[in-house]
Amino acid sequence: MQTDTSSTSRLRHDPLVRGLGWASALLGVPQVAAPESFARALGVNGGFRHRAATTAVGVRELAAAAGLLGRPHPAWLWTRVGGDVMDLTMLTRALKNHDGRGLSRTVAATAAVTALTATDVYAAVTRTRRSTPMELTGATTVVKPPDEVYALWSDLERLPEFMAHLEEVRVTGPGISHWRATAPFGRTVEWDAETTEEIAGRLIAWRSVEGADIDNSGEVRFVPAPGGRGTEIRVTLRYHLPGGALGQAAARYFGEEPHQQLDDDLRRFKQIAEVGEVVRSEGAPGGKRARGEFPQHPARPLTEDELKEALA
Repeated sequence: MQTDTSSTSRLRHDPLVRGLGWASALLGVPQVAAPESFARALGVNGGFRHRAATTAVGVRELAAAAGLLGRPHPAWLWTRVGGDVMDLTMLTRALKNHDGRGLSRTVAATAAVTALTATDVYAAVTRTRRSTPMELTGATTVVKPPDEVYALWSDLERLPEFMAHLEEVRVTGPGISHWRATAPFGRTVEWDAETTEEIAGRLIAWRSVEGADIDNSGEVRFVPAPGGRGTEIRVTLRYHLPGGALGQAAARYFGEEPHQQLDDDLRRFKQIAEVGEVVRSEGAPGGKRARGEFPQHPARPLTEDELKEALA
């Protein structure tokens, strides 16, 4: 296994990495030394198949512990993630075929491994220096003229109203703004951006400046829709996703799908531009977790007073 000296040195003093290394050691020793007792402690029987599986998992844990505590490298963290997936698969199978004795212990073990999996994925993604360049494109049509749509989008401090991942955008100077956003697995990232090109009613382009947590750039074009039916918004976003291809796959596994997020953002922008707020259905007024950041009214018929006001 090839290791990078600076990466190894950095990870050797990382509290989370060392903590996971010791966790692997503490889990691995009893699994190898007393596999039958360990299996029974999880609420499953100590038959040969379960003993063999427990021993194999213990050997894997000890190998990960040796790697993380001896010569730490992101590859060992990803090894833990792969092992977690195997563990969850085995526990899920055990739950499905459970005879009922010790079921509560098996359920508790499954919950604990699920929480540990999330921690391992977070550690692997955030400690992997490689990144994958991403380019997202999206489009929507708003029944408003280009100048009006451009004016709404160019008010940068209003972007968090419809972009679920944005926590704050603050204009700090001519053509300069500071951004704070959530990232996969509960992280927060920040960067300063500069406007590289702006044509009123037609185009806004930007890029992050040096020192950004995530390098990114993009552009929004405002094009008159055919037949005078409003404005086509065409968005292109470019950024580097931490963690490489594995990080991208892990983010998708845990529900962080960038393309879907962009589509959702554009849908919400269309609603704000056309009706003044994000509209939700009565069936799910809270929406998804991310959409819960937008405390809007659920969709509902107009009251009699609202109807009179609308017709006035």
